Amino acid sequence: MNSRVAATSARTTRQGKRRERYEDDPEEEATLLGEEHRDGEGRDLEDEVHEETASQISTVSRQTKSLGKDKSRTVPFRPPEKLQKKFPPNIVRNQKYNAFTFLPIVFYEQFKFFFNMYFLLVALSQFVPALKIGLIATYIAPLAFVLCVTIGKEAYDDYKRNLRDREANSQKYLVLEPSSYSASEPECGPHTRSVPSSQLAVGDLVLLEKNQRVPADLVLLRTSDASGTCFIRTDQLDGETDWKLRVAVPACQKLNNDTELLALDAEIYADAPIKDIHTFIGTFTINTPPSVSQNELPMVPVPTIEPLTAENVLWSNTVLAAGSAVGFVIYTGLETRAVMNTSHPETKVGLLDIEINRLAKILCTVTFALSFVLVALNGFRGLWYIYIFRFLILFSSIIPISLRVNLDMGKTVYAQQIMTDTEIPNTIVRTSTLPEELGRIEYLLSDKTGTLTQNEMEMKKLHMGTVSYGFDSMDEVTHQLSMAFGATAETGHGRNPSIATGVQIANRGRRDMSSRVHDVVLSLALCHNVTPVRNDDGSVTYQASSPDEVAIVRWTESVGLTLTFRDRTRIELQTPAGSRLLFEVLELFPFTSESKRMGIVVRDTQSGEITFLEKGADVVMAKIVQRNDWLEEECANMAREGLRTLVMARRRLSEQSYAEFKQQHHQASIRLEGRNEAMATVVSEYLERDLELLGLTGVEDKLQDDVKSTLELLRNAGIKIWMLTGDKIETATCIAISTKLVARNQYIHQIAKLKTSDEIRHQLDFLQNKLDCCLVIDGESLQLCLNLFKTEFIEIATKLSAVVACRCSPTQKADVARLIRHHTRKRVCCIGDGGNDVSMIQAADVGVGIVGKEGKQASLAADFSVTQFSYLTKLLLWHGRNSYRRSAKLAQFVIHRGLIISVMQAVFSSIFYFAPIALYQGWLMAGYATVYTMAPVFSLVLDRDVNEDLALLYPELYKELTKGRVLSYKTFFQWTMISVYQGATIMIMSLVLFENEFLNIVAISFTALVLNELIMVALEITTWHMYMVISEVVTFFLYALSLAFLPEYFGE
Repeated sequence: MNSRVAATSARTTRQGKRRERYEDDPEEEATLLGEEHRDGEGRDLEDEVHEETASQISTVSRQTKSLGKDKSRTVPFRPPEKLQKKFPPNIVRNQKYNAFTFLPIVFYEQFKFFFNMYFLLVALSQFVPALKIGLIATYIAPLAFVLCVTIGKEAYDDYKRNLRDREANSQKYLVLEPSSYSASEPECGPHTRSVPSSQLAVGDLVLLEKNQRVPADLVLLRTSDASGTCFIRTDQLDGETDWKLRVAVPACQKLNNDTELLALDAEIYADAPIKDIHTFIGTFTINTPPSVSQNELPMVPVPTIEPLTAENVLWSNTVLAAGSAVGFVIYTGLETRAVMNTSHPETKVGLLDIEINRLAKILCTVTFALSFVLVALNGFRGLWYIYIFRFLILFSSIIPISLRVNLDMGKTVYAQQIMTDTEIPNTIVRTSTLPEELGRIEYLLSDKTGTLTQNEMEMKKLHMGTVSYGFDSMDEVTHQLSMAFGATAETGHGRNPSIATGVQIANRGRRDMSSRVHDVVLSLALCHNVTPVRNDDGSVTYQASSPDEVAIVRWTESVGLTLTFRDRTRIELQTPAGSRLLFEVLELFPFTSESKRMGIVVRDTQSGEITFLEKGADVVMAKIVQRNDWLEEECANMAREGLRTLVMARRRLSEQSYAEFKQQHHQASIRLEGRNEAMATVVSEYLERDLELLGLTGVEDKLQDDVKSTLELLRNAGIKIWMLTGDKIETATCIAISTKLVARNQYIHQIAKLKTSDEIRHQLDFLQNKLDCCLVIDGESLQLCLNLFKTEFIEIATKLSAVVACRCSPTQKADVARLIRHHTRKRVCCIGDGGNDVSMIQAADVGVGIVGKEGKQASLAADFSVTQFSYLTKLLLWHGRNSYRRSAKLAQFVIHRGLIISVMQAVFSSIFYFAPIALYQGWLMAGYATVYTMAPVFSLVLDRDVNEDLALLYPELYKELTKGRVLSYKTFFQWTMISVYQGATIMIMSLVLFENEFLNIVAISFTALVLNELIMVALEITTWHMYMVISEVVTFFLYALSLAFLPEYFGE
């Protein structure tokens, strides 16, 4: 019995596989499977075995999946709640903190900097009576102010993130309700309940409507379109705005209505969640066929298993573009592709802040050394360790807390200047701590679609060998086409074309121009995968997975030949005269990245002529079409103009040759091994031979405004530009040329589909010897390079003038940004406009988001939000320059201001027996850093070394900033020497010149100090501003008034 069961089980499985293969053709299925159905050991045994086999396969399947700790899953329809709870909840969470972690994390982020930790320790020391010097408020108030501003800002930002999360989690979706299903009343339709997105669980059946965002990763079961297909927009996932076609599970699409899904005894297996949005491995299994009564035997073997691929899945964050669909939730929350490709934002810290932190450590060392030396010179008398601490507090102004306050206020001013600049309207600064970073960018990583391009395609050229039609001469095409169809209408109805006539037409050497135009336009109107969809307002939208195809179909409409209807079996066109042309679709060979071409076999229903039409990239089509002397040259000319080229060709087929092809193709399609290769061989042998070359099209992907001039300016500023895109190599190369990312006649080196380490090594050796080329690399090869030769690859790639990476996943983009940062230690700026760019933007030193067609997701996650790519020029070359130079000057001046008073204190203590007594008490110390010097010093944030026109006219000036010479150890030690000289001179000269006025030494030295600072500020200013003059004059008068009205503080 066991052997019979095994044999029958094997046969059943084979039948299932065969049935799967011939599902689309019932006749083939009947002839090929019919005999086997009648064989076997009788109905009774078969009936008995089916049930046993189903349970065996199902059990084995489940056991196999549960053996490891992997996250693959087999989910039955109507799963138990216990199983659903095993998977993560479908909650969107972008918050950085919660109620418990907020303060600890914020404080850690602040006090991990030596700068802030130093001030905290100094402030706390004032609570020890023996160490108390002056007013406690002067130590605590500035630190508390800085912390309150930071905490408030972080709290507000996280609150806004929380609101966005709550909005996303509370969006309502309709779920088919299994408990309400009644087998006796299927016609009343499925019952649904409205569920917030956060409560969706694995195994739920979700009903999606047009323009609804997909809330979790779903397997597409049914669509409102009879063909079982639907289009989705994936712009937030891969950055591409062209619509993608998705196919429903055939077994579910065949059901009469959605209600029958609820009664289905089926299960879905899905592999463990991974990041790759182009890959999905799963199966759909029906254990018991639907609508089988007790007396009726199933006509299909059970269980039936159908494979599931990425084209059967709707990823979370995509949008259903048309119709309605029912999906089965397979991944939720953290396991969705969208979340797995999103990295959590890090707290970004500017390079200037890091450099100042380093200088603070040097100053702290100086402070400690100075305190120790003064106590040592005094012979370590008395409580010397207390004296060391008192000196440390006396000299704490060497690292002034006001530096942090001044810099933060300066950043606020820079942010305000950026947001109020009328030449870059609607620019928003979301991270106000990073404006200085804009002045030090050395690598710019840009997305392509929507960032450099508008993703609006337009057909610009049609070349037919002897004649070329440009954008301005398309009227001539319209005229020729109307003439051709007019002639056809007059003479065509009465003719009965034979095969011989068709061959004569195909081989005729010279045809009149209108006939040639007719042929190429008709071929372009037929050879595509475009579907016209009528909207509610009566307008027609073309749906396709490629924007190039839509552009060509729109062009054929503009010249008079309109696509009015399209499904899997029929295409209907409307001629310039208004008559209809009907074509039957016999075969369709879709475009793939490997074949680089798409073909279609159509039959004219009026004449009965069969034609094979094919269009594709010139590199593959050149070998297929008849010999010619113009194709290669014209393709190169169009490529230089940045146009995307497609070659159009055709071949007329006789009924006999098509029947032969059909038979051979069918034989190849039923092979168990090497099926795809066999089918491709048949197509190339029977169809792709000596095709008649009809024409060459040139489609332009419209660039964003001023992209070429912006990239040129940024390159002249010494910034290396990389383009990271999810698009294919050919498209990215065209855009690299049209944007002038690649210089004229510059060699473009393409690396694609690398498999082995030897291939990579060979490519890297080549690049090492040709560093002046532009590298174009696909995502697969890039990943292999990063896995095997990370250091070598990034070392060579960062030396190249331009790099274009294609087919990049969001995670790869972020990895490249991090790698450049860590390897070069240079500042990296990333710019993008889609949800797929968020990870890259957050991984960069500076992230710039563009508000565009792909929504605001990138803009909201970025540090700076702009509305056009061209605004980068002013943002970096002008605002970046000013922010960095001003902050560098301000920082050094505030350090100088603190250092000079500490030097005076050291001289004073040295003269008066090394006593740790303050030279300036209470108010004078507080007033020195605030009322008496703050306004003039802070007015340096309005200074500028060159005017705006010069900065933009000579971008080479920007190169100097990236070297970091404005704030370096050299400039720091220069300012230190100035401070030591001035502080010592003021104190010693005050004592020497006013020896008789010793009691007034405080007033004399303090007056000299304040005047010195006012004069120093005036000397440092390059371009005077009204506020600078006012601050200098007002501060001077305030000081004069305080001398008169507050004599007790000046020792008088």
